[in-house]
Amino acid sequence: MVKSDGDLGMCADISRRDIVQGFAAVTAASSALLSSPTWSTISKLKTYPPPAPKIDSRYPPARIGLRGNHPGSFEVAHQLARAGRSDWGEVSELDAGVYDLVVVGAGISGLSAAYFYRKKNPQARILIIDNHDDFGGHAKRNEFTVGDKELISYGGSSYLVNPAGYSAIVKGLMADLGVDFDRFKETFDVDFFSRHGLAGALHFNEQDWGVNRTVAFPKGYFGHPMTVDGPLKLTESVQLLPISEAAKNELLYLLLIDEDQIPHIAPQDKYDYLSSVSYRDFLADDLDIRHPEIFQLLQDFTVDNGLGIEAVDAFSALSYSRLPGWDAAGLPKKTSANYQPPIHRFPDGNASIARLLVRKLISGVAPGSTMDDIVTATFDYTKLDLPTSSTRLRLNATAVNVEHQNGEVGKHVAITYISDNKAYRINAHRCLLACNNSIIPYLCPSLPSEQKQALAEQVKQPILFTRVALRRWSALKQLGVGSIMCPGSYYVGVQIAYPVNFDNYRFTDDPDSPVVVNLWRFPHVNNQGLNAKQQYRQARYELLTTSFEDIERYTREQLSRLLVGTDFDPVEDIEAITLNRWAHGYAYDISSHMLFDTLYDDYDDPRYPHVKARQPFGRISIANADAGASAMLESAVEQAHRAVTELA
Repeated sequence: MVKSDGDLGMCADISRRDIVQGFAAVTAASSALLSSPTWSTISKLKTYPPPAPKIDSRYPPARIGLRGNHPGSFEVAHQLARAGRSDWGEVSELDAGVYDLVVVGAGISGLSAAYFYRKKNPQARILIIDNHDDFGGHAKRNEFTVGDKELISYGGSSYLVNPAGYSAIVKGLMADLGVDFDRFKETFDVDFFSRHGLAGALHFNEQDWGVNRTVAFPKGYFGHPMTVDGPLKLTESVQLLPISEAAKNELLYLLLIDEDQIPHIAPQDKYDYLSSVSYRDFLADDLDIRHPEIFQLLQDFTVDNGLGIEAVDAFSALSYSRLPGWDAAGLPKKTSANYQPPIHRFPDGNASIARLLVRKLISGVAPGSTMDDIVTATFDYTKLDLPTSSTRLRLNATAVNVEHQNGEVGKHVAITYISDNKAYRINAHRCLLACNNSIIPYLCPSLPSEQKQALAEQVKQPILFTRVALRRWSALKQLGVGSIMCPGSYYVGVQIAYPVNFDNYRFTDDPDSPVVVNLWRFPHVNNQGLNAKQQYRQARYELLTTSFEDIERYTREQLSRLLVGTDFDPVEDIEAITLNRWAHGYAYDISSHMLFDTLYDDYDDPRYPHVKARQPFGRISIANADAGASAMLESAVEQAHRAVTELA
């Protein structure tokens, strides 16, 4: 506890409740538990009335505090993979008979696999197990209640990217689930930011920049591309930045270059060249950018690549991260008008896709039959694992061993899992592993050594998605900002939630009404010459060893700094905080790591580790985002279809 915690609201009842949930986080390398401050100490600072009743905390989507890789979801897996534990005590067999299919992992890929298998085998008996307390994998749903307003947000997988380009397999599944892509054009409030005059901005903190300042920018430069023009011209915005005059002039030069600065690179060779150099080197060597303050400013703006500008190729930084320099690279002219907003989204992101799948698979688990009513449907979790159901979904069950019976490939598959510190065994004609690649060599030690090595090469990118339920968002309205990049801060970005409306769910349009604010952090190690996988491993350690209390403090501090001078009160206005911690987040995408990996013409090239890793092994098949080397939903679905085809 620090002196300023009372002013931040760290001692309010919400914090006490969240710390209880969050403090079970353990380090990746140590078994020492973090201890929380005693309530007697906290209560001396300031007292608060108890908060209004929340949604039943037994309902997983409504649980706040530490989510994602929540306490209880990873400890058994760490005992298996890190400590080499193999003795799990007496093993019970409670499930009668042999399942036709057991799926390990209830993410999008695992749920899709179960759906595809049932479609081919309508009478099949299927069991899906997962180590988390909710289904969906990274497609996680966060719910909040603020007063009489229910808020829905996403804790991971966000939206459907370019569904027009989906394969027939993915489009077919979406059609079966009743997903109408045209419907999203009506549900996404594309005028929200302009209606409320919310611009994009940069926020500078005093520790790194010597001043606490938020600077709005014109549309197309910094901040979310759907925001509107700020009140200042570009030159005026740059003049307010806490950097030297020389750096301001150089930054303006970078932002306004409209001529090719590498004309010696032929147009047909631009992509290959830009993919072979880092964005930092492109700035320094090709654009003659020299001032350290500019590199410091842009360092982490490659955001969900999970790396700094010295470790991301220039083409990815320019095209995906939309960092300045596109015209300077001589690439085809584009304008902000070319940007297509991410309208294909539910309020809970792709969690609605997972919910649609579960509702299709398990009769009576939730009411409704459309993509609209899934948004507010309450799921009856007691019906997920009924003996009378042909498809069952068992949560809080961590697989620790998957092997063919008696070591013979032609026999059944035996799956051992741990639930509530007890070991259970189930038998199946076939097993589909839809969990992370990195755990599979430990689950299935009889796999060929070359395949186990390929599986181990998948190192996922760690991510922290924090969701804060606010009593009101008038402070953002007062500042005139809706999406803010924060160089040097704990969270690289802060943004008001996406404005989405469905039949029974309406996004707020009143600044004095509740809203969810999204904060995101992609931990990594800057400028140390490490490759992507090495950085992700170190970042994972950081994420797992940072206590909930510390992250809550960082969250409250950053929001307070950002909204200083407005009517924002962190004690009164912050109603709830949910941390979606993904130590194993995005699948390792080779196309996002051009500086470290060889890219072949075909993503299914047999030389790729992910292709070697996904090979079937007797009655066991593998389907997950790792198997497609892509974190996109469509890849998870396609890999599920491939794996089910292999099992036929």
